[in-house]
Amino acid sequence: MNAKIYRDAWGIPHLRAGSPDELAYVQGRNVAADRAWQIEVERHRSQGTTAAFLGAEAVGWDRFVRQARLDDTARRCFRSLDASTAVWLTRYVDGVNDSLADGARRAPQFAATGLAPGRWEPWTPLGIWLSAHILFAGFPTKLWREEVAHALGDDAIELFATDGNRTSGSNGWLVTGERTVTGAPLIAGDPHRFIEDPGIYQQIHLCCPEFDVVGLAVPGVPGIAHFAHTGSVAWAITNAMADYQDLYRERLRRRGAEVESLGPQGWRPASAHREIIEVAGGDPVEIEVIETERGPVVIGGVDEATAISLRLPPRVGGDLGFGALPALLRARTVDDVDRALDQWAEPVNVVQAADTAGGLLHRVAGRVPQRHRDNTLRVVPAWEAVYEWHGPHEPLPRETVDGIAVMANQRGLAAPLGVEFAPSHRAERIRSLLEQSATWSAKDIATVHMDTQLASAKPLLELVGRLDGLSAGATLLRDRLVGWDMRMDAESTDATAYADVRSAVVRRIAAHLALQELAERVEAAPYPQLFAPWLAVVPRVAFALEGLLTADALPGIDRPAVVREAVEEVAAAGRTATPWGERHRLAPWQALPDARPEVWQGLSGDHDCVLSTSSVPGLTDLSSRGPAARYVWDLAEREDSLWVVPFGASGIPGDAHHRDQLPLWLRGELVPVITDWNRLTEEGMTSETPARREAVYEQTVDGFGTVRIVPLDPAADVDLIHGWVTEERARFWGMADHTREQVLEIYEYLDSLTTHHAFLVQRDGEPVALFQTYEPDADPVGECYEVQPGDYGIHILIGPADGGTERGFTGEIFRVLIAYVLADPEHRRIIVEPDARNQKAIERMVRAGFELGPEIDKPEKRARLAFFSREPQERRG
Repeated sequence: MNAKIYRDAWGIPHLRAGSPDELAYVQGRNVAADRAWQIEVERHRSQGTTAAFLGAEAVGWDRFVRQARLDDTARRCFRSLDASTAVWLTRYVDGVNDSLADGARRAPQFAATGLAPGRWEPWTPLGIWLSAHILFAGFPTKLWREEVAHALGDDAIELFATDGNRTSGSNGWLVTGERTVTGAPLIAGDPHRFIEDPGIYQQIHLCCPEFDVVGLAVPGVPGIAHFAHTGSVAWAITNAMADYQDLYRERLRRRGAEVESLGPQGWRPASAHREIIEVAGGDPVEIEVIETERGPVVIGGVDEATAISLRLPPRVGGDLGFGALPALLRARTVDDVDRALDQWAEPVNVVQAADTAGGLLHRVAGRVPQRHRDNTLRVVPAWEAVYEWHGPHEPLPRETVDGIAVMANQRGLAAPLGVEFAPSHRAERIRSLLEQSATWSAKDIATVHMDTQLASAKPLLELVGRLDGLSAGATLLRDRLVGWDMRMDAESTDATAYADVRSAVVRRIAAHLALQELAERVEAAPYPQLFAPWLAVVPRVAFALEGLLTADALPGIDRPAVVREAVEEVAAAGRTATPWGERHRLAPWQALPDARPEVWQGLSGDHDCVLSTSSVPGLTDLSSRGPAARYVWDLAEREDSLWVVPFGASGIPGDAHHRDQLPLWLRGELVPVITDWNRLTEEGMTSETPARREAVYEQTVDGFGTVRIVPLDPAADVDLIHGWVTEERARFWGMADHTREQVLEIYEYLDSLTTHHAFLVQRDGEPVALFQTYEPDADPVGECYEVQPGDYGIHILIGPADGGTERGFTGEIFRVLIAYVLADPEHRRIIVEPDARNQKAIERMVRAGFELGPEIDKPEKRARLAFFSREPQERRG
């Protein structure tokens, strides 16, 4: 095999091989090395086996996946692949299997959960794709509409129609050469999904004699489906908001040992069998899996009052469209992309593409069945023939690109295929910004990505502006909001004031008598907890608020009175001096249920901004959904293209590239796309696998591993250290807003001193902590307390965030570091000085045996001294 893996400065993998199949194998090996925990979680999610290591909270997902028969559907779709695509997919899986055990050894989550890496099957990538997109079209919304119709009448069925927080959306735009500095097109955008740690998209470069492609891959799936640049053609997608999944109300009965369902042709046999869901720390759960001629029953069952089946194109046709993946890699023109996407099935997307010869493409790709209009709106009766699927798939729209093409999930190109679309604000704002200049370059595009204007605020602000007779505080608040520029910037306190008033309005409308029956119905509805987010009244009101404030569809609600009460409430609370970024923080999803989720401050944007960082008004200002990547494809010169992801290239906690892109993502900066092989480093010589350094101390701890303390190399380790010290959880370290260059400067200076030293702590070869030592007499702390002979100061920062989830992890590290310091007989007492506000660190010191001293005032902080003396240890030992 003549294949190699290279890395750029951001740790992004660049893979080179002699053939497409060999390259697929290397891509599988790489993803297993970089993302072992992530892809194994996704494999188990696709099989419905996550509760076996994640516990009872995962049972709901596992039940749904098994009842929906996702793994069986993946097998069906694999069997329908053409031979060459099946071989290509199988080689990818071979690569995963050959590297997964090694990758798992680097990922501490496996040990924390007791999960052993399993074996992948050739159809596993298809199952992962299905699992990641089964809720993409939002079929649970039909359950909501069903309850709305019963409570408020059929006329209200689309009253709450909007792009809600549970929907996957995106921004995407294509600018033709007439509006760029190079005369060649630009394609840019950002997919909006739940922000996951590690991220859902992996930056990657795939090269063999047949093609050379950079793009955003989905870990666990070969090739690059959605966002890519081959050098001569580039493409990107957004969610078309099409409706292509149906729910049927079933009538089921038992006939002896068999199950039957009532269809248009009468009672017909249904398949039925039982499965066991294993649950970590709990009893196994037995479920019945039933499938009618419409599809698998995903709600209720034969012995329950309600039974609802799910019908979706890949289950019916046995095709996900994966034949498009290798064809896309070989694309040279938009015509090639167009032909490849004719095979595509799910999800249904709007595609934009451009090539270096002037070709342009703007079309919908995917499969949308032809059926009755009611199928798209609500749950329909399975026994009525009018609701059967009929004829070929719906024709897919396309349109000519004239200067600018924008798709942001609004009712546009894909309008004939769907019901609910995003408000037009994002699309209109993007177009407006792009039309302001005819000289766009790739570097300029970040200003569009990061735009924070919130046009959907207008209806509420207009109602606020018409209020009179308010209290003095409410009058001041009204005047602030009327004068606000409608930008949801992190530093804006007016943005916070608006968000508070909006939340107060949402809560009042959601609790109003006009919605009482609806709230009671959804509360009592016999639907699985998995679908609760689609059925919650407060989020539904929150994302439909603009329409609810401008239409008369909810009689009995006095909207001016509701707004008045909200303004008075917020004014009385007096919390509106807080900058938006202190409340609007990123809270990513992690698979481990006991992981302490980190949040990062300083987040700008809001749901309807171009910078779509969604929270749920009325419930929380935290954001768990937003740009899962940003990209700019330059058709003039591919190396002028740019991209960024929320965390980093690696999914391994503590890796130098685990979170090194996060500070840039928060600021709206992008990193360069590198395709020049002379600028890359061959695997084995990168900053993430440095040459083995001589340790100043080494200790093997039974049941924990070998801990080594090695000198820090500022130049080689700066990306790793910068990633650690700029995380929100490291805010007390005092470098949260430092650039990479500033961090490098600090540690280069530290390296020049003879009284201060910096080290990396490694566990079994992986960096796990930053450790610094100093002589108190030569440090500002020496002016704050009476230094004794033999005093020696230390600073400790646990690097990987996941270290805190492994029981005893921090304690073992502390014990080794203390042993190292006290190995020098001249060191009689260890001094630490954590920030006085950092209660967790102080408690950790006490558990490690430190005795608390006084609080002191240093130039940069108020600190709490603590001391660890050698003498008591010697007496005990």
